[in-house]
Amino acid sequence: MPTTRQPRSGSLQYAPRKRAKRAYSRIRTHHTGKDAKLSGFAGYKVGMTHVVVTENRKHSPNKGQDVRMPVTILECPPLSLISVRLYEKKSEGLRLKTEIMHKGAKSLARKLRITKKDPAKELANVKLDDVVEVRVNVATQPEKAGFGKKKPEVFELALGGSVEDQFAYAKENLGKEISVGDVFQEGAQVIVYGVTKGKGFQGPVKRFGVSFRSHKSEKGVRGPANLGPWAGNRSWTVAHAGQMGYHNRNDLNKIILKIDDKPEDINATSGFKHYGNVKSTYILVKGSVMGAPKRLVKFQNSHRPAKRFAKDAPAINYVSKTSQQGQ
Repeated sequence: MPTTRQPRSGSLQYAPRKRAKRAYSRIRTHHTGKDAKLSGFAGYKVGMTHVVVTENRKHSPNKGQDVRMPVTILECPPLSLISVRLYEKKSEGLRLKTEIMHKGAKSLARKLRITKKDPAKELANVKLDDVVEVRVNVATQPEKAGFGKKKPEVFELALGGSVEDQFAYAKENLGKEISVGDVFQEGAQVIVYGVTKGKGFQGPVKRFGVSFRSHKSEKGVRGPANLGPWAGNRSWTVAHAGQMGYHNRNDLNKIILKIDDKPEDINATSGFKHYGNVKSTYILVKGSVMGAPKRLVKFQNSHRPAKRFAKDAPAINYVSKTSQQGQ
């Protein structure tokens, strides 16, 4: 039998392979729609289970049949809209013109300095002459989730519609809570943003999947082959040891199968491993999602949805609640 060789794996599209700056990634490009509402949402990763659904893809060979499907559970407590951000156009791009902040909940003081100004007076004096876009800052409410976290995360989200519609939406909802059902519907395709599990400093065999060298090699077998006189000034494309995991990544066209506020329908018999029990609104996402349990995951509208998927979510006939502890 010939020897099966695998010179390397690991995409060169990710560089540099270093640790993320924080435990939740940022959205660099916002995809908005025609309606004045948030472009995305966020939730905490709970874990995985499996469901049985009725296949509804048009060209699937299993159309109309019950199929088993892996799903990831994300707990999505309501987001609190804490500030309105007005942007103006400059030669270098968008520049923040002014920000109007709400006092917010007491837990927000763990993250930001609470303002003492009256937001109603500031909103009344706003003029939209030079404003080209209105965005909002939202804060998570981890105290409503199923694990003990107190410090909220704060991040920016875009709004859809015209500038006037964006400002009207932000003005109306400043200081209020927004649920995931107000932003997304079942069957929607979303882009998921997160930070992968950290695996520390790893060698090139585990990190890139390079083949073992010959057992007669004098310099070890788990490293790349001899690079000759270029070894001191090697290319960054050569597989070497370094940080593996805890990277910013995004996943395209993940399908939201279910949005519900009845956690008893999905809670495992002994709770979810490394998480506990879901206590608030949750969503089921088809397939796996990057990151460890309790880590914040963001998702927003897909800018290029796949045509092979049905527009409506398939009917869920069964959700597994078997204990993950093996009890």
